[in-house]
Amino acid sequence: MFDLKGKKVLLTGATGSIGISIAKKLSEVGAIVALTGTRIEKLNEISNEFKSDCVVLPCNLKDSIECERLISDAHKYMGSIDVLINNAGIKKDNLILRMKDDEWEDVIDLNLNTVFRISRAVSKIMVKQKYGRIISIASVVGFTGNAGQVNYVASKAGVVGLTKSLALELATRGITVNCVAPGMIDSEMIDSLNEKQKEDILKRIPMSKLGKTDDVASACLFLASDEASYVTGQTIHVNGGLSMV
Repeated sequence: MFDLKGKKVLLTGATGSIGISIAKKLSEVGAIVALTGTRIEKLNEISNEFKSDCVVLPCNLKDSIECERLISDAHKYMGSIDVLINNAGIKKDNLILRMKDDEWEDVIDLNLNTVFRISRAVSKIMVKQKYGRIISIASVVGFTGNAGQVNYVASKAGVVGLTKSLALELATRGITVNCVAPGMIDSEMIDSLNEKQKEDILKRIPMSKLGKTDDVASACLFLASDEASYVTGQTIHVNGGLSMV
């Protein structure tokens, strides 16, 4: 049983289905979780379900000033930031011939630039602590590519590269940096697909089923734990065999 009792966790994208599962999983093993997102009512609803303490810190991650305030507030209210989980992300799918500049820029900004900004700020705190875990949610398509998602794929592939480089920079400081790359997870991210599209996806998955949000949360729990203290610069693939890279 993994034990995160007393560990202080900052989780972005806490109101999505994967974010909720991560928050609950870490809370159940004693972590104190700072929930961030833009939907205040949803954040409060989630916090009320927890078995341990949590902090609600609404933030628009697209605003660099709000990001700085988020890190400052999280550190002030919790006393430290032991674990950062970069989970916030969006999709704006389109073929490249039709993709507008704002569809590219919005996805890159939230999915990649925010990971950089938040990780940079939290790294300064973790270096002083001589301890930390940075975990970012990537995607299977960051490794395989996917038609109609050049913006999303580029952002997730960028997160993987950022993770490897940051892991090298922080390896001697007691800080690990890793990714979790979900495949086709039963979440709001695939709700826009019709039944035919879902059937086609299932045919490509060796395990013949969609993953659960808890599967992603469990991988995050492992990477946040002391049991993963010698794991850094890695990507845990949670995809049912869809891609075996």
